[in-house]
Amino acid sequence: MARARATVLIVDDDPSTRDGLTTLLETWGYRALAVADAEAALKVCDDKLPHAIVTDLMMPGMSGIEFIQGLRDRARCVAIIVISGQGTIETAVEAIKLGAYDYLLKPLEPEKLRNTLDKGLKQVALGRETVALREKLESPLGSYGALIGKSARMRALYQMIGQVAATDAAVLISGESGTGKELVARTIHDLSPRREGPFLPLNSAAIAPTLMESELFGHEKGSFTNAIERHIGCFEQADDGTLFLDEITEMAIEVQAKLLRVLEEGQIRRIGGTENIVVSVRIVAATNRVPAAALKEGKLRADLFYRLNVFHLQLPPLREREQDVLLLARHFLEAFAEKYQRPPLPWAADFAAALQAHAWPGNVRELRNAMERLAVLPAGSELTAADFRQFCVHDDAPEETDGAPVSLAEAERMAIERALAATGGNKTHAARLLGITPKTLNAKLALYRRA
Repeated sequence: MARARATVLIVDDDPSTRDGLTTLLETWGYRALAVADAEAALKVCDDKLPHAIVTDLMMPGMSGIEFIQGLRDRARCVAIIVISGQGTIETAVEAIKLGAYDYLLKPLEPEKLRNTLDKGLKQVALGRETVALREKLESPLGSYGALIGKSARMRALYQMIGQVAATDAAVLISGESGTGKELVARTIHDLSPRREGPFLPLNSAAIAPTLMESELFGHEKGSFTNAIERHIGCFEQADDGTLFLDEITEMAIEVQAKLLRVLEEGQIRRIGGTENIVVSVRIVAATNRVPAAALKEGKLRADLFYRLNVFHLQLPPLREREQDVLLLARHFLEAFAEKYQRPPLPWAADFAAALQAHAWPGNVRELRNAMERLAVLPAGSELTAADFRQFCVHDDAPEETDGAPVSLAEAERMAIERALAATGGNKTHAARLLGITPKTLNAKLALYRRA
């Protein structure tokens, strides 16, 4: 949106701040309106919604948070920039959750305000297009872009993804290994105003600690041993796009501190370099740990956590998505049948029951791998529970989840409970489904009753 056509509303009880911002904005080509309190600002918005709002958080009477709440759904249609002191950062984060575009710390840096306004206005202009794209992605068949599932947990996740994608705020995704954290991050990017820019994934656990700083920020030729040429880091590569930092809790604490500084300042300096380079990158981070536990264990800096945790998405494990198991299995079987140029294999009722009875400690990744093994069985075969036990049940699931590890005993108990549910409580059929004798099943049930 051209500045000459953009109206910016300034909301601040300090006259000098209002006058200074008005002069700045008009110099930049915006049309500036200024009011002294949130009540007056709401009246302006009721008359005609401005393109952007720059508002203080701490004001007499109605606070900045209450003002944004008063805008209700309109908050998503205007670029709201909140001005925050150091002591109100948590409140500023709350404002972003309510629909604000970004927050800036006092004292304001004019160039940072100018850049933030420009980006915020571009996001508002793309807002309607994003809504249309999100509606197009939603499928009554249980998919949302590349995500598959129609359970209540997944539908709630889709709604949250749509809300998060419309902002430019940082996102923290947590979930057990195999739940699809990178796929969720990519979906957020594809729905965001940055979708035309790059999506760059980086697994923090796969990079040696000594190389992580260079991988993120780049280095100049000769800056250290073996630096035989300039290296452009991930932040520069992902400029105007999204950088997905997987396993953020495996990143060295020292590097986390430098990452935080980049997020706050919006610029990087290559190792061995002398110039600061301005970058515009959205960060989506992920971990398979419980964030609170990672903080307590010293795996994640508290200040970085608060910066990343503007939006937190908790991905459900597959064992809590029973309604989605068969939907996912059919999707993967058909996809691999096409890949290997084979007809999709039909399945028997006991195969479906076996899928639903399995605990899936490896989550969607385990299910996907299992269906790939089965997709190459001879054409004409009907998949049975015996096929599932023979080709798919292996002790290769991860030992830990995101801080809530599932022990072998727990996984076994869940499998037995599901088998009984799938067979209507028939122990003989459940035992056959599990590949054990009825006597063994009864012994295990007796053990559970005593526990």
